[in-house]
Amino acid sequence: MVLFLFLVIALVVVVGAVTLAVVGGGESGALPDAAPEQFTDPLPPDRPLRRADIEEVRFPMTLRGYRMADVDDVLGRLGAELAERDSRIAELEAALAGAQATAVAGPALFEGYEPRKAPEDKKGDDQ
Repeated sequence: MVLFLFLVIALVVVVGAVTLAVVGGGESGALPDAAPEQFTDPLPPDRPLRRADIEEVRFPMTLRGYRMADVDDVLGRLGAELAERDSRIAELEAALAGAQATAVAGPALFEGYEPRKAPEDKKGDDQ
């Protein structure tokens, strides 16, 4: 019976202390509402992306995972960068193939080539 009475008194003291801490709140009052976590895009807009840039991307968590708009924006940027790099690679490979063909054929490449003559202006002949 003494142990039960001790536990009841201890429980009342703990509940009272917690209540005073929550209600009293000290000088600051109630806790301010936490601002929702916003996505800050770390991808640099002024230069091509690097592997380290991609590794730095962190999406804030929401109730059901990540915000689709944030993920779509980053994936769209990555897709555009990859398409630009692919076209640049194709352009450079074509230029390399042309340079190699010229180097293999040498000066004989242009033998027998005659530039086209511009058609003469017929109106000038009539006057």
